[in-house]
Amino acid sequence: MSADGQPAAPALPAFSEALLDTSLPVPSGVIGPDGKPAPKRFSVYRNNVVVSLVEAIEQTFPAVQRMLGEDYFKALARVFVVGNPPTSPVLMWYGAEFPAFLETFEPLAAYPYLADVARVEWSWLRAYHSEDAMPLSPGELGEVAPDTLGNMTLKIHPAAILVESAWPILSFVAANRFLPDDDMAIDLNDAQSVLITRPDLDVELMLLRPGGVLFLEQLTSGSTLGQAAEAASAEVESFDLSGVLTDFLSAGVFRTFAS
Repeated sequence: MSADGQPAAPALPAFSEALLDTSLPVPSGVIGPDGKPAPKRFSVYRNNVVVSLVEAIEQTFPAVQRMLGEDYFKALARVFVVGNPPTSPVLMWYGAEFPAFLETFEPLAAYPYLADVARVEWSWLRAYHSEDAMPLSPGELGEVAPDTLGNMTLKIHPAAILVESAWPILSFVAANRFLPDDDMAIDLNDAQSVLITRPDLDVELMLLRPGGVLFLEQLTSGSTLGQAAEAASAEVESFDLSGVLTDFLSAGVFRTFAS
């Protein structure tokens, strides 16, 4: 009881834990207008919270949902929600741990590509809501003297995100999210690394050329253009600097450059 004789409010940790764990009892202090315990009211509230979180996962990972089927995905999302309560009041950022959850969820061990598909979808969300910034244009870089170009460092655009995978993740996302009506053949032996960018209003997904991953990682770590190209060429014989650089500039991967 509180000092004024009214029932004490339930402790917040106990209340939040009971919302997602149906094995826990209704927290003390949850009462109805008549002043008596209200387990039915709490059950309704508990269900609404779980449903809202499941819907948030569904909206963020539509490709994974289509691959698993709506009913299975909904049940899977409920399992995730119970074990991974939100840590932020901003619901659109709920689900960051979902790809790792898929990776360790034993019943889905036969589908190891699902986690990387989810990573692409989570990266899509991050890119969509990332900071607005004017991407570096090909013309700006073209004005740099050729003999100094190799000494340039390039700052990566805040919306540019790389997802590297041993699976055909771009094909999976395209077939199950963006082109669901196309009869697309997918080769599980086709390892794909995807670059997610948002140079303007729309998020774009690009399949990287050979050596593109290492090249971008080198630039991100602060290597000069020349150093990054040398590292990629040494690792990947078919690395095409001109082609990769053209792809990156057209996708708005870079923000600024400096000597």
